[in-house]
Amino acid sequence: MTSLPILAGAEPFSADGGPVGVLVCHGFTGSPQSMRFFAEQLAEGGLTVRLPRLRGHGTTPEEMSVSSAEHWIRDLEAAFEELRGRCEKVFVTGLSMGGTLTLYLAGAYAGQVAGIIPINAAITLNSPDLAGLAFHPAAPPAVPGVGSDIKKPGVTELAYPVVPVPAVRQLYTLMAVTRELLPRINCPALVVTSREDHVVPPMNGPLIVELLGSTDKRLLWLEESYHVATLDNDKERIAEETLAFIRAHS
Repeated sequence: MTSLPILAGAEPFSADGGPVGVLVCHGFTGSPQSMRFFAEQLAEGGLTVRLPRLRGHGTTPEEMSVSSAEHWIRDLEAAFEELRGRCEKVFVTGLSMGGTLTLYLAGAYAGQVAGIIPINAAITLNSPDLAGLAFHPAAPPAVPGVGSDIKKPGVTELAYPVVPVPAVRQLYTLMAVTRELLPRINCPALVVTSREDHVVPPMNGPLIVELLGSTDKRLLWLEESYHVATLDNDKERIAEETLAFIRAHS
């Protein structure tokens, strides 16, 4: 995928467990580090887990600037197909853009995903200033980063300090396509949303639940975490609720 060195801590994670698999996806400008505790908890619960590193993440912002939403989708599809080849059922979960990709996969592969757990997923950012950069002819190559929105003191996300503007265009494309796919999603869904989030507006949680085609869907509010909830005060609860959800639908 790349000849660039991977940042320490940004490596992908994989664990072989039982016949139920779960694909875990990190977020925009982040890395598998933000999801490693979560993935390890799922593995300890007996699941077969794959946490890939998305193209352009965990290396340099310059590499991310030449990566696309299609690259990120292909990376996840490869892991999804590998899990489908070895597991009886496959669930998908992800944080932030990883949650958006979770929804995308469930819509694109309707009937093949056993259930989804999007965590602070985005289908709208409600940010005219950011949207205005996407195709502006004088836009800078990068803007300040969005990582480490964490309530718990002393915890840091391994994410880029900047957001490459070409990647912003890709994110908006992904969100728009995913939103259109939501009515096609028919699998059980646990939509996890932080009550206070300084990156993705919390309104995304109720909106996603409203637009999902699923009949079995639930919104779980987090009261003690900001955006990177999988590293925050609710990280144990997220893992517990996810395991309970997967067991209930396996």
